[in-house]
Amino acid sequence: MRGGAELLVEGLRTALLEHGHQVEVVALPFKWYPSTAVVDHAVPWRLVDLTESQGRPIDRYIPTKFPAYLAHHPDKVTWLFHQFRQAYDLHGTAFGDLQDTPTDRWVRARVMAMDRRALPQSRAIYTIAANVSHRLRRYNGLESLPLHPPPPLGERYRCDRYGGFVLSAGRLERIKRVDLLLEALTRSRSGLRCVVAGTGPEAASLQQLARRLGLERRVEFAGFVPDERLLELYATCRAVYYAPYDEDYGFVTLESLRSSKPVLTTHDAGGVLEFVRDGETGLVTTADAPALAAALDRLEADPAACEAMGRRGCGETTAISWERVLAHLLAPSA
Repeated sequence: MRGGAELLVEGLRTALLEHGHQVEVVALPFKWYPSTAVVDHAVPWRLVDLTESQGRPIDRYIPTKFPAYLAHHPDKVTWLFHQFRQAYDLHGTAFGDLQDTPTDRWVRARVMAMDRRALPQSRAIYTIAANVSHRLRRYNGLESLPLHPPPPLGERYRCDRYGGFVLSAGRLERIKRVDLLLEALTRSRSGLRCVVAGTGPEAASLQQLARRLGLERRVEFAGFVPDERLLELYATCRAVYYAPYDEDYGFVTLESLRSSKPVLTTHDAGGVLEFVRDGETGLVTTADAPALAAALDRLEADPAACEAMGRRGCGETTAISWERVLAHLLAPSA
């Protein structure tokens, strides 16, 4: 699978190399089904030796998510993308996999116990967003500093025009709620079309939903698109729809604003709301089709407002850079 977390790791690796460091990405297979496999697949991280390689010391270890931060290292600096969310904020929601059974309760308790033990062993803890820091404080009582990473394509984002379609970009998973956008299109009075860029487990069901709603002529499922095509879609859309449930951070938000495009999102979108403010850098609604349909109508009726919101958002994200991230992750040990 290749998604935002993988892009983040690649971006960090590239930034470290460009700043003259030697770096290796350490990855181990992870399986979360059945639920007990989560605990089994966490164990190797506790056993792996990351202190040296071929007789040479490894100066710093930067884990990014569960269970990688379980590994021991004398200079472990965690930059947390997210924990195992099924045991925390997703538990008890429509997007949670762990049920109220003895087995799943045991799994959840074990994950929390591992986090309580391993995360404080970090010399410092950073996160990718204030939303992730909030969860860490709420569930684990740990303080952290958010370090926002820049979007994957750096300075290549641009704005050509505010065209007649809304873009939805990203992995097609249930938690991303692209189905809400399709349902909103059927209620909207606007003539805006929609381009859905991305692949994922929900691709087939979303295409079926579009056919059932009679949206074949208004929705294009573009599948995986290469970077140049993605940049073109951002550059020419009217706005970007991005309304996942309680997102950690969301590259799509930054990609949209760097392209001077407003973001259509919802009140429960999590990290997206660190950058999107209603009427200023996008539109924020309740997570239901009628409210989103009304927002689509606003986007079509006022392209000048779209431009103003997009330009404002672009200006507010220019300070996000790898330099700030690395300044903290590479700070000398005390």
